[in-house]
Amino acid sequence: MNRLSLSPRSLPSSAAVLFSLAFALSACSGAHQATPAPAPAPAPGAQSAALRIAERYRVAAITTRRFTPEAYWRIVGPLVAKPGFRTEEIGRSLNGRPIRAVTFGEGKTTVLLWSQMHGDEATATMALADIFRFLGEATGDSVRERLRRGLRIVAVPMLNPDGAEHFQRRNAAAIDINRDARRLATPEGRALKALRDRLSPAFGFNLHDQNARTRVGRDGKQAAIALLAPAFSEDRSYNAVRTRARLLAAAVAQTLAPEIPGRIAKYDDTFNVRAFGDNMQRWGTSTILIESGALPDDPQKQRLRALNVVAILSALDAIATGRYERADPAAYDTLPFNATDGYDLLVRGGRLVLPHQAPVAADLAIDYEDAVAHTGPIVRDVGDLSDAVAVDTIDATGLFLHPVGVLAYSDGEGTWLRLGAPATIEIRRGADRTSALVRRIGHVR
Repeated sequence: MNRLSLSPRSLPSSAAVLFSLAFALSACSGAHQATPAPAPAPAPGAQSAALRIAERYRVAAITTRRFTPEAYWRIVGPLVAKPGFRTEEIGRSLNGRPIRAVTFGEGKTTVLLWSQMHGDEATATMALADIFRFLGEATGDSVRERLRRGLRIVAVPMLNPDGAEHFQRRNAAAIDINRDARRLATPEGRALKALRDRLSPAFGFNLHDQNARTRVGRDGKQAAIALLAPAFSEDRSYNAVRTRARLLAAAVAQTLAPEIPGRIAKYDDTFNVRAFGDNMQRWGTSTILIESGALPDDPQKQRLRALNVVAILSALDAIATGRYERADPAAYDTLPFNATDGYDLLVRGGRLVLPHQAPVAADLAIDYEDAVAHTGPIVRDVGDLSDAVAVDTIDATGLFLHPVGVLAYSDGEGTWLRLGAPATIEIRRGADRTSALVRRIGHVR
């Protein structure tokens, strides 16, 4: 959980966020070895190399997490028309929108990546655009050359274009594509399964966004990234396929840990017979799930976009060189599990002031309509919430909470607070509405 003071919080600079990519990429070179040597220390200038990859090749035309399929491919199309790429239509959505796969590389190891099978989960789709640009323009770059020689990278950005069109989770028939791996009722699910069967990829990347209210353990920070090596069976055992995925997830965790300390969680590994990630593992593709949560002050997930570039490129390089084989599995195994039973914001210790009433000791629990951007606050609970948890907490001890607008109303029988109403709350020094304003939550409409 985050304890909020009344001043802005700082976050790692973009240089710091990208350093782990440089570490991972500079830690290995050359071809895959049967017995990998210990990873060397980062080379001098590694940080600038990471900045070059993630900043220089950022696709500037994509600035928000909401974009249509047409807009995305209008931007990405020219990037993947360069030599070394091949783009094919692998199917059509329920409403006839094309689903495209982009292939790069000449190696023997095939890696399949798919993003935005939930239409409102666009972080990795943005990152894939940046990676396409890097792969297409960074000719001669040692990392790019390792990937080109060692891998065949096949990426399906925006598997659910109908959902992306309206920024909604499910497809046009309101079916969750990620729960269609068994029945294959959706054209989107059939396209992904057919591609997997045709390619028989050694590795898979299941790229998602998770609820921004998710925390790292019950009392932890807001989760920026959650990782999973999905189970392939009810008993959640490990075979060679899942073991490879576990090591790859550990490599990603080791790469990201210095940049987002305390913000990496592990996704629940209960087997789901309908889920694509679980079945990819069962079908023989070593698959990792990367879930992008949220970071403070990152309403369009642009910092998380950079972290996805870090995670994906470093993982691809780890596969190309075999570096993942010497990752410490404890880096994955010891991650706390995601926790989702909480609110976006708790305001604790204050006294609630209703018009014409004496102040009442009351905590407030608030959720946002958009939990990433922190817009549209709604009051969910009021009272003694000492045992409740939230992503963020404001300590309002000694202060007074003044509802504004439609949150409080009066009728002929008294004054009332509306649960579920838009939350505009002024935190003031005193019970008088004219006392000094300390902080405002929401805004008057």
